[in-house]
Amino acid sequence: MSYAAIHPDWEKPRTNMVDGYSLEMTAKETEGLKEAAALIRPGTQIAVTFLPGEEMEQRVEAAVLVRELGFEPIVHLSARRITSEAELDKYLGDITTKAGVKRVFIIAGDPPEPEGPYSTSLDIIETGLLEKHGIEIVGIGGHPEGHPNNTPAELWDWMERKLAAIRARGMTPLVVTQFAFDDDAIVAWVKEMRARGIDVPVRLGVPGPAGIKRLLGFAKRCGVGASASVMKKYGISLTNLIGSAGPDKLVKSLEKGLGEDTGRVRLHFYPFGALTPSAEWINGYAAKN
Repeated sequence: MSYAAIHPDWEKPRTNMVDGYSLEMTAKETEGLKEAAALIRPGTQIAVTFLPGEEMEQRVEAAVLVRELGFEPIVHLSARRITSEAELDKYLGDITTKAGVKRVFIIAGDPPEPEGPYSTSLDIIETGLLEKHGIEIVGIGGHPEGHPNNTPAELWDWMERKLAAIRARGMTPLVVTQFAFDDDAIVAWVKEMRARGIDVPVRLGVPGPAGIKRLLGFAKRCGVGASASVMKKYGISLTNLIGSAGPDKLVKSLEKGLGEDTGRVRLHFYPFGALTPSAEWINGYAAKN
């Protein structure tokens, strides 16, 4: 596999943990991206999420802006929120022709019942529409802390099935995880992945700097573990929710825990609507390390 197909930096040894990082934004954060653009490294991959309450055109416009500002768009597809094959076909056509999108990230999505014909990310992969529109890199989710609807064995099985389907269709797979606070759980998950012979590149989700209450709110909403012991390791006391926190301890711990035996790993930052503070934190970490 050519790691350079995913990002040029992947073929180079990591000098520090933020090399080749990626960021996430919502379709409504275009002004925030414009504000932060000068702080973000040229060519950085920026994921545009697929959230409720947005129009398809908003998502397309956000991807176009990412491209125009000199970054590489990664567009999310939420399988259960897509209402028809025609909608998916048009959306892929729009993002590829208007924003030059070559990368997508697919999740099943939150709705308990699908709004259209797709229940899982595998359903999207198997449509044939991704390769029809020239998609080259397909990201799927990883779950270092598990998933409420699947056993660990089921999660590994689903991952292997999706990776095989992506490769069978001539595209390159990538795994991107939900953000987490527990360094031990993240490192153990990556090591188990490699022990299973899954050599796919991985982006590990980490939270950007944010207010403590905001961080915990997103953790609860996303089903992320935030026990008192885990948050203490991260640098947060659940008895004092005043102020803000950054991922300094988590990133430094991951840098120590992830060695040559864990293969190519990079970070994916969840800024929670604060792209500028996240970019500033990344630049500061790189300068110090």
